[in-house]
Amino acid sequence: MHVTGTDQMTSPPISQRAAPPFRLAAATFARHWPEYAMEAAELGIFMISACVLTVLLQHPASPARSHLPSPFVRRALTGLAMAATAIALIFSPWGKQSGAHFNPAVTLTFLRLKKIQTWDAVFYVLAQFAGGILGVLVAAALLGKTIAHPSVLYAATTPVAGTKTAFLAEALISFFLFLTVLLVSNHKHLSRYTGLFAGSLVALYITFESPLSGMSMNPARSFASAFPAKLFDGLWIYFLAPPIGMLLAAELYVRFGSARTVYCAKYHHHNGKRCIFNCRFGELQGE
Repeated sequence: MHVTGTDQMTSPPISQRAAPPFRLAAATFARHWPEYAMEAAELGIFMISACVLTVLLQHPASPARSHLPSPFVRRALTGLAMAATAIALIFSPWGKQSGAHFNPAVTLTFLRLKKIQTWDAVFYVLAQFAGGILGVLVAAALLGKTIAHPSVLYAATTPVAGTKTAFLAEALISFFLFLTVLLVSNHKHLSRYTGLFAGSLVALYITFESPLSGMSMNPARSFASAFPAKLFDGLWIYFLAPPIGMLLAAELYVRFGSARTVYCAKYHHHNGKRCIFNCRFGELQGE
């Protein structure tokens, strides 16, 4: 089902474009704050899941850790669980409405593609960082001291294989994730399955790539763990590499696919939820 209405705009009204920045920001927030709250909650839930799984599978006192001595098996199980979490969030009512970015690199790349208004992007990014931190703090309250154990460290992502390798790995996996999202979400018959494609890549990346960079692709996700862990060495990698990789994917898609169009910034658009983006999804569906 495609939604049309006042929130599905190609550009802000003239009165808003002429308004002072603070007034425009306030008006945008008043209209779209539910989407911002959803983005915060989505990354918060993702981080709670990441922390619980890391304690379950990595803490030395965990029975699951003792029964699963293989690091590869533990990574594979983590990958499947985190992929399931991401897919569930994308297909949840909140994900269907907010677009399920829960990642500043994704939001900023859609801003580059002119699919999201500037103030919406600003509030999305702020909400993602706030939600991620809150999620880790909730997990810490539930898990106690176990979350601070050196084998857990608040599910922090670290450049395991060195700075240069981790940076390149993060940029590459972010590039291929976003290129996949663009190719699938803008395909008439595959667009409804974008979340499944993205979730599958998350599972593969955690299983096979995490020994290189810790597998983040998300500045807010990495900062949310680093902040309580006070683990800031290498954090710059996760602030720079994912946006660079995704922006490169967007440039490739736009420059070498002249017949292709980016229709919207949602991962899942086959629903009745409102869309606050610069949306042309109806064209993809022939409406």
